[in-house]
Amino acid sequence: MPDQSRDAGPTRGRLELAVTLLVAWLAFIAVPLGQYGMGLSWDALNHHIYLGWIAGHPRFDQDFLAAGYQSLQFPYLYWPVYKLAAWGAGPTMTGVALATLHVVAVPPVWMIARTCIPGPGPAERAMRFMAVVLAFQSAVVLSLFDSSSNDLLAAAPLVWSVALALEGAFGQRRRLGSRSLAILSGLLAGAAIACKFSNGPLVVVLPLLWIFCGASARERVLNTTMACLAVVLGLVVTYGYWGAQLWTHFGNPIYPFLDSAFDPVRNWWGWTP
Repeated sequence: MPDQSRDAGPTRGRLELAVTLLVAWLAFIAVPLGQYGMGLSWDALNHHIYLGWIAGHPRFDQDFLAAGYQSLQFPYLYWPVYKLAAWGAGPTMTGVALATLHVVAVPPVWMIARTCIPGPGPAERAMRFMAVVLAFQSAVVLSLFDSSSNDLLAAAPLVWSVALALEGAFGQRRRLGSRSLAILSGLLAGAAIACKFSNGPLVVVLPLLWIFCGASARERVLNTTMACLAVVLGLVVTYGYWGAQLWTHFGNPIYPFLDSAFDPVRNWWGWTP
């Protein structure tokens, strides 16, 4: 008879993840449903809607710092809130749509729990589920489900990066090799920095995880080096278009940060606004 035990583990894992995602989604959308929608905070009126607007229609030649220096943040994660408002979606529909987007952060949290709490038994499955519940129980996270803030979406690539790094270093059921997982982790870490620069200090410590990706010392050093290069690539690919616009209009791809440091580059380039 064929050995079915080999397939039972992955099947149970997929079912466990599916149940966790369903419960998380129901819990997330319960917040705007229970409050009959979501409101617009001062931040939303000040720059969330504006950033979503210029994500699709840049206005550098028409507005000058319309929402202060917050006008120059990476705008694309604010596009859903703006688009829902432009379509005339009500507060409840908007809240449910944004809460649904936040589900993207659940799978990596579950993967981290699976790496730290392996095992197919009911006790291990229950502990992993509770680990996911606890991860989203902080007051900061809960406050994001009825607001237009993009903090959870901006954090999602970083959480995915940590999950993949742990999978490459300590995972027991890897479908990809440790090098591929380290590189994917690096790419997502770079994307996380592009989404929010404050993720940068957290990315700096990721090599402490990548150094465990591999069997031999040589392989680990190579995988860590490639992951670090992938961070740069992920940052450039994700941030490149927005950075190019800031360079064109201000001569600094990360304006207003470190503006004086770009004076030599602007002089050498012969940059003019």
